[in-house]
Amino acid sequence: MAGGNGLKGLEELLDKWKDGVSRTKEAFLRLKRYLEGLSETKLSFKARPGVSYSLRAAHERQRDRELFVMVDIIDDDPSNRWLSVCFYRDMISDPEQRGDEVPGGLLGQDACCFDIDEWDEELISYVEARIGEAHSHASK
Repeated sequence: MAGGNGLKGLEELLDKWKDGVSRTKEAFLRLKRYLEGLSETKLSFKARPGVSYSLRAAHERQRDRELFVMVDIIDDDPSNRWLSVCFYRDMISDPEQRGDEVPGGLLGQDACCFDIDEWDEELISYVEARIGEAHSHASK
């Protein structure tokens, strides 16, 4: 379940975001809906205009870390936003090695991040599978 108050500012951003041919807003909305459909999941939102907007998901039983995935809307060029979906490295597998290893890249811990700069059904489905994997791992 997504917590409403933790998402303050997200609706305003989405209302102002005009999606282009890259369809990254559509990709973001799909990932957001996927996260909203996961049991015992709470969402929060952190805005850093000009840098990024972060949708963060945590499992309600998660204790050691404050989230299991962070979906960043990268805002360095508002006319051409893209997504960076990051996981703690030890919470997911990456069997096709599609992610980028980022030492200290997620709240100071090693991360595996997937960049989505245009609609790519295969990549989005692959990232959804990683989200499901991290969600399962976070529940333990």
